[in-house]
Amino acid sequence: MSQSPATFNTPHPMKKKIITALVAVVIGHVGVLWAVSHMKTMELKPVDKEPLKVRFLTIKEDVPPPPPPPAKVEPIKPKVEPKPVEKKVEPKPVEKPKVIAQKVQKVEPKVIQQDDTQEKLKKQQELEKQRLEQLQREQALKEQQAREQALKEQQAREQALRNQRAEEEARKSQPAAPGEVSWSRKPAPAYKDSDLEGSERTIIVHIEAEPSGKILNVTVKKSTGLPKLDDIVLKAVRRAKFKPTKDGRAINGDLPLELVKSSS
Repeated sequence: MSQSPATFNTPHPMKKKIITALVAVVIGHVGVLWAVSHMKTMELKPVDKEPLKVRFLTIKEDVPPPPPPPAKVEPIKPKVEPKPVEKKVEPKPVEKPKVIAQKVQKVEPKVIQQDDTQEKLKKQQELEKQRLEQLQREQALKEQQAREQALKEQQAREQALRNQRAEEEARKSQPAAPGEVSWSRKPAPAYKDSDLEGSERTIIVHIEAEPSGKILNVTVKKSTGLPKLDDIVLKAVRRAKFKPTKDGRAINGDLPLELVKSSS
């Protein structure tokens, strides 16, 4: 589609804006180059830059707006970087500890009702005291009775021991009876039935012997009534012998002997 000559001849505001922008860019570059030329040169590697390509576009509008006033082009001043300002570190204010005010609660004294509670407590304490005292008295009485009983038992044991010793001493001082001592060799009277003269006879002899069992003396205490028969019995008893006594007592006592007929 072909454009009319009137369109090209009419100054377009968008074109002016573009031209103005390009001019500003060029002036900016020039300013930067001027500032760089006055600064200390630094060795920089050359940078190959492609040339700036500008493409003009034509925009068709139905009703062109009124042209804006021409923009005043001001030279771009070089940008001077401000020196870094050291920030002063201000010390933080010391916070004072906050005093938290506590509310003091008013303790109102309780009104103790004067009732019989204290009296009951006092009575209970008195009863408990009496109970403990009673228990202590009972315990003391039991201990006393136990001590007395132990003393009585001890005295009884000691008395029994004394009695036993006394009996042993008395028994030792008294001779043993012939019937209490065993025979080591029994008396065997050698009599005949004719010596009995027709009937059984009994004789009691009194014996004296040493603790070793040796017979020392034999006498007739009750006769058979026959002197010949009494002599036969005495000879037999003198030949006999007792076993030694265990308690060391001498033997002294009566010994009854029965004389019977031998079976035919």
